[in-house]
This record gives sequence, C-alpha cells and structure tokens, in this order.
Amino acid sequence: MWNYQTSEAMEIENFVKVEEFCLCHEIDASVVHALNGLGLIEVCTIESTHYLYREHTGELERMLRLHYELGINMEGIDAIAHLLNKVTSLQEELRLVKNRLRVFEDE
Repeated sequence: MWNYQTSEAMEIENFVKVEEFCLCHEIDASVVHALNGLGLIEVCTIESTHYLYREHTGELERMLRLHYELGINMEGIDAIAHLLNKVTSLQEELRLVKNRLRVFEDE
C-alpha cells in the first residue's frame, strides 16, 4: 500500500475510494485488502483514505467474479492472475515473432 500526499500533479479523479467501490459492489473491504496483500491490485492511501486506481477497477471486478461467482479462493485468484499474465506475455511475444517472420516472407 502506498502513501501519498495530495498534489496538483496527482488528479484525484484517477482514483476510486475503496469504501465507495465496496459499497457499490456490496462487498467487504477486507476482500480488496486481501487482494492488495497478495499484490494482485494496488491500494494507495491519500490523506488517510484508501483508493484504487480507476483504470484497474475492471481487473478487480474480474477477480471479484472469480471469487464470488465461482467460489475461487484468494490463492486460486493469484494463480489464475499469474497464468493470465503469462498468456498475455506469450501472445505479445508470438505477435512480435510473426511480425519478424513477415519481413522474410515479403523478400
């Protein structure tokens, strides 16, 4: 968890309060903090208030669906997140290799 002081450089609209996110999704904040503890999401503190990066809320919602709808525990979500990141990395690597091969095919 990161601690920040509010500054003009940091736009508060880029963040969502953990408390508001939890109320909206009808979950306990402990779930968000557990995911933060596993390093799956980042919670930052600005002037004693916990926030999520707005751009990461979609990923958090996906993890919550895994947990609540499929009954997957936090360790399982951690494993799934790791595997999905690996798949994404391999897909990007494959895309780069295909682009390199196209150079030779065009000759």
